[in-house]
Amino acid sequence: MKIGRKALLVLGAVAIVAALIVVGMLYFRQAGDRADLNNRLDRAQTLLLGLTASKNNLEDQLISAQSSLDESSAKFPESVASIEYGEYLFEIADDCNVNLDSLSFPKPAATTVGGVACSVVSLTLPVTGTLENIFQFIDTIRTDDRFASTNIRSVNIKTGGSATITLDIYGYRG
Repeated sequence: MKIGRKALLVLGAVAIVAALIVVGMLYFRQAGDRADLNNRLDRAQTLLLGLTASKNNLEDQLISAQSSLDESSAKFPESVASIEYGEYLFEIADDCNVNLDSLSFPKPAATTVGGVACSVVSLTLPVTGTLENIFQFIDTIRTDDRFASTNIRSVNIKTGGSATITLDIYGYRG
């Protein structure tokens, strides 16, 4: 059986059209996939920019927090050395012309201040002198850098030029 020339041309045309349809379908499917991938890539790049900004912000916050911790830690001595603080207190008492009648350092107690572990020594300082000198003594303790981690809890002034000062000295427990 012999196929005519017209039939071959029609058959060839049908094959070419079918091939073009298959190629077109593949092309449009890949074009759709490419558009989808480009959209996903754009969203990922936008997300990456936001995450990068967030990371930089968090790193800045970490640096700031670390700096704040270092600054706060510097204000607190590593430990409360009773001999040193005793010497400082007697030196300030001498400079302010008051008598520090007695001084005893109890064992440091553990506490937390703002979530930071500290040791604290509570002292009671009985002093005698003029009211002006007692106030100068209190002010010097309050403003002296060596006592930056000190909190004066109470001052009880009695007649006759005597006072009892209660204070806490904090030490950082890293």
